[in-house]
Amino acid sequence: MLVLLAYYVTRMAKRNSDGDGEMDLGFAIMHFGRAFPNEAIRELHSTVDGGAVFLRLHDDKTGIMRSHSRHYTCHLIKPGRVRVAPLDNPKGFSAEFMDAPSNNGDFVFRTEADAAEVSLWLLGNYLATADKEEAAEPLA
Repeated sequence: MLVLLAYYVTRMAKRNSDGDGEMDLGFAIMHFGRAFPNEAIRELHSTVDGGAVFLRLHDDKTGIMRSHSRHYTCHLIKPGRVRVAPLDNPKGFSAEFMDAPSNNGDFVFRTEADAAEVSLWLLGNYLATADKEEAAEPLA
């Protein structure tokens, strides 16, 4: 037991001293999987600072795992419950989560392609709501 504790403390100290802010993507997968065990992860992209990981899930759902100092939050984004706005930096965007305001912020990715792909996931999530509303309207 003492050996496991020493390993854990050493690993956390190394992780904190690296300084690159990189979140372990394996950890993100495991943590999100524990929070939402019925959601299959298809793809993920982390921000440059490692403060957030966006996850594309089965059925074209989207999730976010966000670092908040010493803990992480996992959020399954409901259709139509996020607003995205462009930043001056083409590698990022600003997002407002109506169901989880603590996740609001600016998100910058390694490449423009990553930012575009994640924003398309969020747009697809938003359009899913519009399709449902349109289908619910009676035909004339």
